Amino acid sequence: MDQPSLDKELAQLQSAYNLITEFLVQYSFQLIGALLIFLLGLWVASKAASFVANQFEKHNVDITLSNFTSNLVRIIIIIMVAVICLGKLGISVTPMVAAIGAASLGAGLALQGMLSNYAAGVTIIVTRPFIVGNTIEVKGVSGVVAQIKLGLTILTNEEGEQISIPNKHIIGEILHNSFEYKLVETSLNIDYQADPAAVIAIIEQAIMLSDKVNQEQKSLVGINGFNSIGIEVGIRYWVPTAHYFQAKYEINQFVILALKQANIHIPCPVREIQIQH
Repeated sequence: MDQPSLDKELAQLQSAYNLITEFLVQYSFQLIGALLIFLLGLWVASKAASFVANQFEKHNVDITLSNFTSNLVRIIIIIMVAVICLGKLGISVTPMVAAIGAASLGAGLALQGMLSNYAAGVTIIVTRPFIVGNTIEVKGVSGVVAQIKLGLTILTNEEGEQISIPNKHIIGEILHNSFEYKLVETSLNIDYQADPAAVIAIIEQAIMLSDKVNQEQKSLVGINGFNSIGIEVGIRYWVPTAHYFQAKYEINQFVILALKQANIHIPCPVREIQIQH
């Protein structure tokens, strides 16, 4: 390499060195100050989020709402601190805000369905039509609420299946919330010659044999109607959702055994067929 080329490269290196040195000398305090402010902001954001979460826990607020609020507080504080740090470095945030706004508009149009799920998730978390552990039914699907996320709500049933429902299909729909219990409804027929009051008493005693029935909400047994077979007796009681079918089958067995022991006849449908020659 000839001497002029070497001198030129050395001059470029010296120029870059001088530029970096000048930048560090001129902006070193701003960089250090911005870094310290950002680290302090992260600490404050963590403490504020923990404080909010502890307050919610102290007042027995739903864990989903607690997590959402504490994370929102943390994000807001971090964003505010980042804006302060950029201003400390002399960087204008106005063009960045405009760029973020334009990008958000395009992303919103592209992700409209996902954003609608998130908006519905925020509505569920804030208004709390149900919480984790409640039994809900929406659009023909029912189960126990296992998780409430921003985009979807996860249910489980007695079979251990996991059911994921997008939140936009929950908001605006008819929602049934029976909390931790589920209603069992069934009916049977007895002869018109039988004593309905005695049958009702027998069935009520049979239901109470199960320890799974909700004792706080009284079971209902009564005459539901009349038909060509006999007197229709309606039965309604509440059981834990997690043991719905187990409790229903157990109580059905108690009821049928109690009726047989009391010699209560359950008539069967009879169809007459006439054959003409």
